[in-house]
Amino acid sequence: MAFHCADFYDAELARHNRHLLAAACVGMFDRVLDIGCGAGQTTREAARAAVQANVVGVDISADMLEIARRRSAEAGLHNVTFDLADAQHHDFPVAGFDLCISRFGVMFFADPAAAFANIARAMRPGGRLAWMVWQSQEQNTWSGAIRQALAPGGTISADAGKAFSLGDPAIGIDILSTAGFASIDFAEVQEPVFYGPDVDAAFDALSGLYMVKDALARTDEPPDWPLQRLRNLLDAHMTTDGVLFDSRAWIISAERVDD
Repeated sequence: MAFHCADFYDAELARHNRHLLAAACVGMFDRVLDIGCGAGQTTREAARAAVQANVVGVDISADMLEIARRRSAEAGLHNVTFDLADAQHHDFPVAGFDLCISRFGVMFFADPAAAFANIARAMRPGGRLAWMVWQSQEQNTWSGAIRQALAPGGTISADAGKAFSLGDPAIGIDILSTAGFASIDFAEVQEPVFYGPDVDAAFDALSGLYMVKDALARTDEPPDWPLQRLRNLLDAHMTTDGVLFDSRAWIISAERVDD
């Protein structure tokens, strides 16, 4: 299942990933911290650029980190390590990094102010961050479309809403500036999320994810009914480039100020 999720998420966000890489502009001497690195795709890409420095990926999923370590070893990357850690509390080396990146990994902290302050301590003065986060839930209707197909009329859980906690730039600017960052900018990224090259592939991929299995376990309907609605939804989003759902994201950039 972990392998399935890792490959699914990397494919889902492939169009977004190139924007993050361009914004990060990793230099060969940059010491890079990757927050919420998952299976390590962004960490490995940073390590390939930062050939004269070390790159650290952190995540709270041991299964994903196992994949990340394996794939990094297979790629022959020796300047990358992965830590099982919550960035809100982890004891990072003070001023130990030049660049902090994250692909949709910084929206879920229980205490964002504490987390961003902790990350700021890990950044050297003048260090940069490049984070990709979702815009508001209203700008990302894909977030509720699958859940509504599986359970029409159901409410979106509070946990699902956390993905959009930095959708309002004013909120992000306030927290980041308090944490010790300046030159804060939100740049819009409009790219679709990709669920598969065709409806069958997308259906198989989504059917294996927890949110679909959980919805099926909770429904009183025959399972064929919500699954057929899910297939119909995917069919409605089939394009010449595969099954795509429109989305909106921000790339947040900022610099660590000198205390």
